This record gives sequence, structure tokens and C-alpha cells, in this order.
Amino acid sequence: MRPLLLLFPLLALAACNANQPAPDVQIAQPAMEVARVAPREAPEGGCAGAIARYRSIVDHDAATGNVAAGVNAQIQSEIAEATRACDAGDALRAQYLLRASKQKHGYPQG
Repeated sequence: MRPLLLLFPLLALAACNANQPAPDVQIAQPAMEVARVAPREAPEGGCAGAIARYRSIVDHDAATGNVAAGVNAQIQSEIAEATRACDAGDALRAQYLLRASKQKHGYPQG
């Protein structure tokens, strides 16, 4: 009999709160600033296109703070070397230099 007497007040309290609306909880969202970088028009194929796409990705990462300034300078130097090879007609060397730079800095190949 005693457990039944203890259960009754608990059920009465649960019934009192059952019809109450849940309190409105508002979570403050942190202000985020998104850097907008206009994509460069890249030539469709060949080493010039691959260089332009890689440069565009790196520029975006640098603008959004995902690449440190020193690393960005190193990547830009590597891109410039690939550009010189491409401009000289050595597409294979340009592709090799791009692939090496991407691998070194953790960018996906492709």
C-alpha cells in the first residue's frame, strides 16, 4: 500500500506539467563573415586550364584564411613555375609541377 501512496503524488505532479508549453529557447548564432572570391575564367583544357583551376582554388583558400600567407606564397611560386613551363610548351612538366604542388600541400589530384 505504501508504494501506491508514494506513486500518487508523482503522477499528480507529472499531470500538472504535461499541458504546459515548452519554453522558447533562442540560441544566438555567431556572426560569420564569408569571403567572396570571383572565380577566374579558366581555359577549358591543357596545362593552362589546370593551372588556372588550381590557382583559383588556392586564391579562394587564401582569401578565406584556410592557407597561411607563407604557404600561399610558396604555392604561388610553384604555380608560377608551372605557368612558365606551360607557356614554354612543356605541358608534361607543367602537369608534373602542379601534381607535386598539390600533393605537397594536401590538395586533391584531379
